[in-house]
Amino acid sequence: MEKEIIKQLETACSGTEDVLVKEELEELIRSSIKNGRPLKVKLGLDPTAPDIHLGHTVVLNKLRQFQDMGHQAILIIGDYTARIGDPSGRSALRPRLEPEKIDENAKTYMKQAFKILDGKKTEVVKTQNGLKPLKLEDILSLTSRFTVARMLERDDFKKRFAGNIPIAIMEFLYPIMQAYDSVAIESDIELGGTDQRFNLLVGRELQKEFGQRPQIAITMPILAGTDGVDKMSKSLGNYIGVTEKPEEIFGKVMSIPDSIIMDYYRLLTTLSPQEITEIEIGIKEKGDNPVFAKRKLAGLLVKNLYDDKQAEFARSHFDSVFKEKKVPDDVEEYNIKDIACNSGKVSIIDLLAGSGLAASNSDAKRLIEQGSVKIGNEKIVDIHTVFEAKNLDGQVIQKGKRFFRRIIF
Repeated sequence: MEKEIIKQLETACSGTEDVLVKEELEELIRSSIKNGRPLKVKLGLDPTAPDIHLGHTVVLNKLRQFQDMGHQAILIIGDYTARIGDPSGRSALRPRLEPEKIDENAKTYMKQAFKILDGKKTEVVKTQNGLKPLKLEDILSLTSRFTVARMLERDDFKKRFAGNIPIAIMEFLYPIMQAYDSVAIESDIELGGTDQRFNLLVGRELQKEFGQRPQIAITMPILAGTDGVDKMSKSLGNYIGVTEKPEEIFGKVMSIPDSIIMDYYRLLTTLSPQEITEIEIGIKEKGDNPVFAKRKLAGLLVKNLYDDKQAEFARSHFDSVFKEKKVPDDVEEYNIKDIACNSGKVSIIDLLAGSGLAASNSDAKRLIEQGSVKIGNEKIVDIHTVFEAKNLDGQVIQKGKRFFRRIIF
Protein backbone atom coordinates (compact mmCIF):
# COMPACT_ATOMS: atom_id res chain seq x y z
CA MET A 1 0.00 0.00 0.00
CA GLU A 2 2.80 2.44 0.87
CA LYS A 3 4.47 1.83 -2.48
CA GLU A 4 1.23 2.58 -4.30
CA ILE A 5 0.74 5.78 -2.27
CA ILE A 6 4.25 6.98 -3.11
CA LYS A 7 3.79 6.06 -6.78
CA GLN A 8 0.49 7.94 -7.09
CA LEU A 9 1.84 10.96 -5.20
CA GLU A 10 4.90 11.16 -7.47
CA THR A 11 2.76 10.85 -10.59
CA ALA A 12 0.28 13.47 -9.36
CA CYS A 13 3.06 15.97 -8.59
CA SER A 14 5.24 15.26 -11.62
CA GLY A 15 5.61 18.25 -13.94
CA THR A 16 3.39 20.50 -11.82
CA GLU A 17 4.00 24.16 -11.06
CA ASP A 18 2.41 24.05 -7.61
CA VAL A 19 0.43 21.66 -5.38
CA LEU A 20 -1.68 23.24 -2.64
CA VAL A 21 -1.36 21.48 -0.30
CA LYS A 22 0.95 18.48 -0.92
CA GLU A 23 0.55 17.05 2.60
CA GLU A 24 -3.24 17.10 2.17
CA LEU A 25 -2.90 15.41 -1.22
CA GLU A 26 -0.94 12.58 0.35
CA GLU A 27 -3.69 12.15 2.96
CA LEU A 28 -6.34 12.07 0.23
CA ILE A 29 -4.48 9.47 -1.82
CA ARG A 30 -3.90 7.35 1.30
CA SER A 31 -7.59 7.52 2.20
CA SER A 32 -8.61 6.77 -1.38
CA ILE A 33 -6.48 3.63 -1.61
CA LYS A 34 -7.44 2.44 1.88
CA ASN A 35 -11.19 2.87 1.35
CA GLY A 36 -11.31 2.05 -2.35
CA ARG A 37 -12.94 5.41 -3.16
CA PRO A 38 -11.68 7.13 -6.32
CA LEU A 39 -10.89 10.82 -5.93
CA LYS A 40 -12.98 13.36 -7.84
CA VAL A 41 -10.58 15.30 -10.04
CA LYS A 42 -12.05 18.43 -11.62
CA LEU A 43 -10.93 20.35 -14.69
CA GLY A 44 -12.93 23.32 -15.90
CA LEU A 45 -12.84 24.29 -19.58
CA ASP A 46 -14.36 27.43 -21.07
CA PRO A 47 -15.30 26.90 -24.75
CA THR A 48 -14.41 30.44 -25.78
CA ALA A 49 -12.52 29.12 -28.84
CA PRO A 50 -13.10 25.96 -30.90
CA ASP A 51 -9.59 24.63 -31.49
CA ILE A 52 -6.87 23.57 -29.08
CA HIS A 53 -3.14 22.98 -29.43
CA LEU A 54 -0.69 20.99 -27.31
CA GLY A 55 -0.28 23.93 -24.93
CA HIS A 56 -3.93 23.48 -23.96
CA THR A 57 -3.47 19.75 -23.41
CA VAL A 58 -1.01 20.08 -20.53
CA VAL A 59 -3.82 19.99 -17.93
CA LEU A 60 -5.69 17.36 -19.97
CA ASN A 61 -2.66 15.09 -19.78
CA LYS A 62 -2.49 15.52 -16.02
CA LEU A 63 -6.18 14.63 -15.78
CA ARG A 64 -5.53 11.53 -17.91
CA GLN A 65 -2.81 10.50 -15.46
CA PHE A 66 -5.38 10.60 -12.66
CA GLN A 67 -7.73 8.53 -14.81
CA ASP A 68 -5.03 5.93 -15.36
CA MET A 69 -4.52 5.76 -11.58
CA GLY A 70 -8.20 4.86 -11.21
CA HIS A 71 -9.62 8.21 -10.13
CA GLN A 72 -12.77 9.92 -11.42
CA ALA A 73 -12.19 12.60 -14.03
CA ILE A 74 -14.85 15.31 -14.06
CA LEU A 75 -14.73 17.72 -16.98
CA ILE A 76 -16.65 20.93 -16.31
CA ILE A 77 -17.77 22.55 -19.55
CA GLY A 78 -18.19 26.24 -18.79
CA ASP A 79 -21.11 26.84 -21.13
CA TYR A 80 -22.59 29.23 -18.56
CA THR A 81 -19.45 30.82 -17.10
CA ALA A 82 -18.18 31.40 -20.66
CA ARG A 83 -20.89 34.04 -20.97
CA ILE A 84 -18.97 35.97 -18.31
CA GLY A 85 -15.56 35.01 -19.66
CA ASP A 86 -12.57 34.41 -17.41
CA PRO A 87 -10.58 37.68 -17.38
CA SER A 88 -7.29 35.87 -16.59
CA GLY A 89 -4.43 37.90 -18.01
CA ARG A 90 -6.80 40.32 -19.67
CA SER A 91 -6.54 44.07 -19.38
CA ALA A 92 -10.16 44.63 -20.33
CA LEU A 93 -13.58 42.98 -20.17
CA ARG A 94 -13.84 40.01 -22.52
CA PRO A 95 -16.37 40.25 -25.35
CA ARG A 96 -19.42 38.11 -24.57
CA LEU A 97 -20.18 35.10 -26.76
CA GLU A 98 -23.63 34.08 -27.90
CA PRO A 99 -24.94 30.79 -26.41
CA GLU A 100 -25.07 29.21 -29.90
CA LYS A 101 -21.38 29.97 -30.49
CA ILE A 102 -20.45 28.63 -27.06
CA ASP A 103 -22.31 25.36 -27.76
CA GLU A 104 -20.64 25.04 -31.16
CA ASN A 105 -17.19 25.60 -29.64
CA ALA A 106 -17.93 23.15 -26.82
CA LYS A 107 -18.72 20.31 -29.24
CA THR A 108 -15.47 20.83 -31.16
CA TYR A 109 -13.47 21.27 -27.96
CA MET A 110 -14.85 18.07 -26.45
CA LYS A 111 -14.02 16.05 -29.56
CA GLN A 112 -10.44 17.25 -29.35
CA ALA A 113 -10.20 16.79 -25.57
CA PHE A 114 -11.16 13.13 -25.95
CA LYS A 115 -8.05 12.61 -28.04
CA ILE A 116 -6.28 12.86 -24.67
CA LEU A 117 -8.86 11.67 -22.13
CA ASP A 118 -10.60 8.32 -21.92
CA GLY A 119 -14.08 9.43 -22.89
CA LYS A 120 -15.72 6.36 -21.38
CA LYS A 121 -14.24 7.18 -17.98
CA THR A 122 -14.89 10.93 -18.08
CA GLU A 123 -17.90 12.54 -16.43
CA VAL A 124 -18.93 15.68 -18.31
CA VAL A 125 -20.83 18.36 -16.39
CA LYS A 126 -22.17 21.58 -17.91
CA THR A 127 -22.05 24.59 -15.61
CA GLN A 128 -25.51 25.74 -16.61
CA ASN A 129 -26.96 22.63 -14.94
CA GLY A 130 -25.79 23.91 -11.55
CA LEU A 131 -25.68 27.67 -12.06
CA LYS A 132 -28.74 28.47 -14.14
CA PRO A 133 -31.24 27.35 -11.46
CA LEU A 134 -29.68 29.69 -8.86
CA LYS A 135 -31.96 32.49 -7.73
CA LEU A 136 -30.82 36.02 -6.99
CA GLU A 137 -30.85 35.31 -3.24
CA ASP A 138 -28.57 32.29 -3.84
CA ILE A 139 -26.10 34.41 -5.82
CA LEU A 140 -26.17 37.15 -3.20
CA SER A 141 -25.45 34.53 -0.55
CA LEU A 142 -22.42 33.34 -2.51
CA THR A 143 -21.05 36.83 -3.09
CA SER A 144 -21.46 37.72 0.59
CA ARG A 145 -18.74 35.21 1.43
CA PHE A 146 -16.04 37.23 -0.38
CA THR A 147 -14.83 40.81 -0.10
CA VAL A 148 -13.73 43.23 -2.80
CA ALA A 149 -10.31 43.26 -1.15
CA ARG A 150 -10.10 39.48 -1.62
CA MET A 151 -10.99 39.80 -5.30
CA LEU A 152 -8.33 42.48 -5.75
CA GLU A 153 -5.68 40.01 -4.61
CA ARG A 154 -5.99 38.49 -8.06
CA ASP A 155 -3.07 39.79 -10.10
CA ASP A 156 -4.94 40.98 -13.21
CA PHE A 157 -7.63 42.70 -11.13
CA LYS A 158 -4.95 44.34 -8.98
CA LYS A 159 -3.13 45.72 -12.03
CA ARG A 160 -6.31 47.03 -13.63
CA PHE A 161 -7.44 48.67 -10.39
CA ALA A 162 -4.05 50.32 -9.91
CA GLY A 163 -4.13 51.53 -13.52
CA ASN A 164 -7.67 52.92 -13.23
CA ILE A 165 -8.85 50.42 -15.85
CA PRO A 166 -12.53 49.52 -15.38
CA ILE A 167 -13.44 46.19 -13.77
CA ALA A 168 -17.04 45.06 -14.22
CA ILE A 169 -18.79 43.62 -11.18
CA MET A 170 -19.70 40.71 -13.45
CA GLU A 171 -16.00 39.80 -13.72
CA PHE A 172 -15.80 39.33 -9.95
CA LEU A 173 -18.49 36.66 -10.32
CA TYR A 174 -16.36 34.39 -12.50
CA PRO A 175 -14.07 32.91 -9.81
CA ILE A 176 -17.09 32.58 -7.48
CA MET A 177 -19.15 30.74 -10.08
CA GLN A 178 -16.23 28.44 -10.89
CA ALA A 179 -15.76 27.82 -7.18
CA TYR A 180 -19.43 26.88 -6.85
CA ASP A 181 -18.83 24.07 -9.36
CA SER A 182 -16.33 22.59 -6.90
CA VAL A 183 -18.96 22.72 -4.17
CA ALA A 184 -21.64 21.20 -6.41
CA ILE A 185 -19.57 18.14 -7.35
CA GLU A 186 -17.67 17.98 -4.01
CA SER A 187 -14.34 18.12 -5.82
CA ASP A 188 -11.29 16.53 -4.18
CA ILE A 189 -8.73 17.96 -6.61
CA GLU A 190 -8.93 20.75 -9.17
CA LEU A 191 -6.47 21.21 -12.02
CA GLY A 192 -5.61 24.38 -13.89
CA GLY A 193 -2.88 26.43 -15.50
CA THR A 194 -0.78 28.87 -13.50
CA ASP A 195 -3.19 31.64 -14.52
CA GLN A 196 -5.99 29.75 -12.73
CA ARG A 197 -4.33 29.68 -9.30
CA PHE A 198 -6.59 32.35 -7.82
CA ASN A 199 -9.76 30.65 -9.09
CA LEU A 200 -8.71 27.27 -7.68
CA LEU A 201 -8.02 28.79 -4.27
CA VAL A 202 -11.42 30.49 -4.24
CA GLY A 203 -12.85 27.01 -4.75
CA ARG A 204 -11.01 25.82 -1.64
CA GLU A 205 -12.39 28.73 0.38
CA LEU A 206 -15.97 28.25 -0.75
CA GLN A 207 -15.86 24.54 0.03
CA LYS A 208 -14.78 25.40 3.59
CA GLU A 209 -17.75 27.78 3.83
CA PHE A 210 -20.06 24.91 2.86
CA GLY A 211 -18.49 22.53 5.38
CA GLN A 212 -16.66 20.46 2.76
CA ARG A 213 -13.07 19.28 2.80
CA PRO A 214 -11.19 21.85 0.67
CA GLN A 215 -9.96 20.61 -2.67
CA ILE A 216 -6.29 20.27 -3.54
CA ALA A 217 -5.29 22.88 -6.12
CA ILE A 218 -2.79 21.66 -8.71
CA THR A 219 -1.44 24.16 -11.24
CA MET A 220 0.48 23.24 -14.39
CA PRO A 221 3.21 25.33 -16.03
CA ILE A 222 2.95 27.06 -19.38
CA LEU A 223 4.24 25.03 -22.34
CA ALA A 224 6.91 26.63 -24.54
CA GLY A 225 6.22 26.60 -28.26
CA THR A 226 8.27 24.84 -30.92
CA ASP A 227 10.75 27.73 -30.85
CA GLY A 228 11.59 26.88 -27.25
CA VAL A 229 11.26 30.53 -26.22
CA ASP A 230 7.72 31.86 -26.17
CA LYS A 231 4.48 30.39 -24.88
CA MET A 232 2.86 28.10 -27.45
CA SER A 233 0.51 30.30 -29.44
CA LYS A 234 -1.25 30.26 -32.79
CA SER A 235 -0.56 33.95 -33.23
CA LEU A 236 3.19 33.31 -32.90
CA GLY A 237 3.09 30.31 -35.24
CA ASN A 238 4.98 28.12 -32.75
CA TYR A 239 2.10 25.75 -32.01
CA ILE A 240 1.20 22.12 -32.69
CA GLY A 241 -2.53 21.63 -33.19
CA VAL A 242 -4.15 18.46 -31.88
CA THR A 243 -6.06 17.99 -35.15
CA GLU A 244 -3.06 18.43 -37.43
CA LYS A 245 -2.01 15.52 -39.61
CA PRO A 246 0.12 12.87 -37.85
CA GLU A 247 3.12 13.58 -40.09
CA GLU A 248 2.87 17.32 -39.36
CA ILE A 249 2.78 16.71 -35.60
CA PHE A 250 5.74 14.32 -35.83
CA GLY A 251 7.76 16.77 -37.93
CA LYS A 252 7.06 19.73 -35.67
CA VAL A 253 8.07 17.78 -32.55
CA MET A 254 11.31 16.81 -34.26
CA SER A 255 12.00 20.52 -34.83
CA ILE A 256 11.87 21.56 -31.16
CA PRO A 257 15.15 22.55 -29.44
CA ASP A 258 16.87 19.87 -27.37
CA SER A 259 16.56 22.13 -24.32
CA ILE A 260 12.79 21.58 -24.02
CA ILE A 261 12.57 17.84 -24.80
CA MET A 262 12.20 16.86 -21.16
CA ASP A 263 9.58 19.56 -20.51
CA TYR A 264 7.49 18.08 -23.32
CA TYR A 265 7.90 14.59 -21.83
CA ARG A 266 6.75 15.80 -18.40
CA LEU A 267 3.86 17.92 -19.62
CA LEU A 268 2.56 16.08 -22.66
CA THR A 269 3.02 12.35 -22.02
CA THR A 270 1.66 9.91 -19.49
CA LEU A 271 5.01 8.24 -18.87
CA SER A 272 5.83 7.67 -15.22
CA PRO A 273 8.32 9.96 -13.46
CA GLN A 274 10.75 7.04 -13.34
CA GLU A 275 10.59 6.48 -17.11
CA ILE A 276 11.11 10.18 -17.79
CA THR A 277 14.06 10.30 -15.38
CA GLU A 278 15.69 7.39 -17.21
CA ILE A 279 15.42 9.26 -20.52
CA GLU A 280 16.88 12.39 -18.94
CA ILE A 281 19.78 10.48 -17.38
CA GLY A 282 20.46 8.85 -20.75
CA ILE A 283 20.86 12.25 -22.40
CA LYS A 284 22.69 14.12 -19.63
CA GLU A 285 24.90 11.41 -18.14
CA LYS A 286 25.19 8.55 -20.63
CA GLY A 287 25.66 10.67 -23.73
CA ASP A 288 22.58 9.42 -25.59
CA ASN A 289 21.81 11.40 -28.73
CA PRO A 290 18.79 13.67 -27.98
CA VAL A 291 17.37 12.94 -31.44
CA PHE A 292 16.39 9.43 -30.31
CA ALA A 293 14.51 10.82 -27.32
CA LYS A 294 12.85 13.30 -29.66
CA ARG A 295 11.79 10.54 -32.07
CA LYS A 296 10.29 8.59 -29.20
CA LEU A 297 8.50 11.71 -27.97
CA ALA A 298 7.10 12.47 -31.43
CA GLY A 299 5.85 8.90 -31.76
CA LEU A 300 4.22 8.97 -28.33
CA LEU A 301 2.39 12.22 -29.03
CA VAL A 302 1.06 11.02 -32.40
CA LYS A 303 0.03 7.72 -30.81
CA ASN A 304 -1.81 9.55 -28.01
CA LEU A 305 -3.66 11.76 -30.49
CA TYR A 306 -4.25 9.05 -33.12
CA ASP A 307 -3.02 5.44 -32.82
CA ASP A 308 0.00 3.14 -33.30
CA LYS A 309 -0.57 2.82 -37.04
CA GLN A 310 -0.57 6.59 -37.59
CA ALA A 311 2.50 6.97 -35.37
CA GLU A 312 4.39 4.46 -37.52
CA PHE A 313 3.20 6.18 -40.71
CA ALA A 314 4.34 9.57 -39.38
CA ARG A 315 7.74 8.12 -38.48
CA SER A 316 8.17 6.60 -41.96
CA HIS A 317 7.02 9.82 -43.61
CA PHE A 318 9.56 11.81 -41.61
CA ASP A 319 12.39 9.44 -42.56
CA SER A 320 11.37 9.55 -46.21
CA VAL A 321 11.29 13.35 -46.37
CA PHE A 322 14.21 14.23 -44.10
CA LYS A 323 16.61 11.31 -44.34
CA GLU A 324 16.02 10.10 -47.87
CA LYS A 325 15.04 13.54 -49.22
CA LYS A 326 12.02 12.05 -51.01
CA VAL A 327 8.81 13.80 -51.93
CA PRO A 328 5.89 12.11 -50.13
CA ASP A 329 3.49 10.03 -52.23
CA ASP A 330 0.37 11.65 -50.78
CA VAL A 331 1.17 15.30 -51.58
CA GLU A 332 -1.85 17.60 -51.65
CA GLU A 333 -2.64 18.84 -55.16
CA TYR A 334 -3.15 22.48 -56.13
CA ASN A 335 -4.85 23.39 -59.40
CA ILE A 336 -3.51 26.66 -60.84
CA LYS A 337 -6.11 26.94 -63.58
CA ASP A 338 -7.91 29.89 -61.96
CA ILE A 339 -4.85 32.03 -61.24
CA ALA A 340 -3.43 31.42 -64.74
CA CYS A 341 -6.65 31.72 -66.72
CA ASN A 342 -5.92 35.08 -68.37
CA SER A 343 -2.24 35.18 -69.30
CA GLY A 344 -1.30 31.53 -69.04
CA LYS A 345 1.38 32.60 -66.59
CA VAL A 346 1.62 32.44 -62.81
CA SER A 347 3.93 34.17 -60.34
CA ILE A 348 5.75 32.42 -57.53
CA ILE A 349 3.98 34.73 -55.04
CA ASP A 350 0.54 33.67 -56.29
CA LEU A 351 1.62 30.03 -56.20
CA LEU A 352 2.66 30.16 -52.58
CA ALA A 353 -0.27 32.24 -51.32
CA GLY A 354 -2.88 30.46 -53.44
CA SER A 355 -1.72 26.97 -52.43
CA GLY A 356 -1.74 27.81 -48.74
CA LEU A 357 2.00 27.32 -48.34
CA ALA A 358 2.19 31.01 -47.44
CA ALA A 359 -0.31 32.88 -45.28
CA SER A 360 -0.12 36.01 -47.45
CA ASN A 361 1.83 37.67 -50.25
CA SER A 362 4.20 39.25 -47.74
CA ASP A 363 4.71 35.86 -46.09
CA ALA A 364 5.47 34.39 -49.53
CA LYS A 365 8.12 37.07 -50.17
CA ARG A 366 9.70 36.39 -46.77
CA LEU A 367 9.90 32.63 -47.48
CA ILE A 368 11.59 33.22 -50.84
CA GLU A 369 14.08 35.66 -49.38
CA GLN A 370 14.91 33.11 -46.67
CA GLY A 371 15.67 30.49 -49.33
CA SER A 372 12.84 28.24 -48.16
CA VAL A 373 11.11 27.65 -51.51
CA LYS A 374 11.88 25.08 -54.21
CA ILE A 375 10.12 23.86 -57.34
CA GLY A 376 11.45 20.44 -58.23
CA ASN A 377 15.13 20.61 -57.40
CA GLU A 378 15.46 24.32 -58.14
CA LYS A 379 15.56 26.84 -55.30
CA ILE A 380 13.58 30.00 -56.05
CA VAL A 381 15.46 33.14 -54.97
CA ASP A 382 13.71 35.91 -56.94
CA ILE A 383 10.37 37.13 -55.61
CA HIS A 384 9.47 38.35 -59.14
CA THR A 385 9.76 34.88 -60.72
CA VAL A 386 6.97 34.07 -63.20
CA PHE A 387 6.30 30.68 -64.84
CA GLU A 388 4.43 29.43 -67.89
CA ALA A 389 1.54 27.60 -66.24
CA LYS A 390 1.65 24.65 -68.65
CA ASN A 391 5.29 23.98 -67.71
CA LEU A 392 4.36 23.59 -64.05
CA ASP A 393 1.91 20.72 -64.54
CA GLY A 394 2.95 17.82 -62.29
CA GLN A 395 5.74 19.78 -60.61
CA VAL A 396 6.09 19.86 -56.82
CA ILE A 397 6.50 23.14 -54.95
CA GLN A 398 8.18 22.80 -51.57
CA LYS A 399 8.32 25.11 -48.54
CA GLY A 400 11.05 24.29 -46.06
CA LYS A 401 11.56 20.60 -45.42
CA ARG A 402 8.03 19.48 -44.55
CA PHE A 403 5.48 21.23 -46.77
CA PHE A 404 4.64 20.26 -50.35
CA ARG A 405 2.01 20.84 -53.06
CA ARG A 406 1.78 19.06 -56.40
CA ILE A 407 0.85 21.58 -59.10
CA ILE A 408 -1.93 20.64 -61.50
CA PHE A 409 -2.84 22.60 -64.65
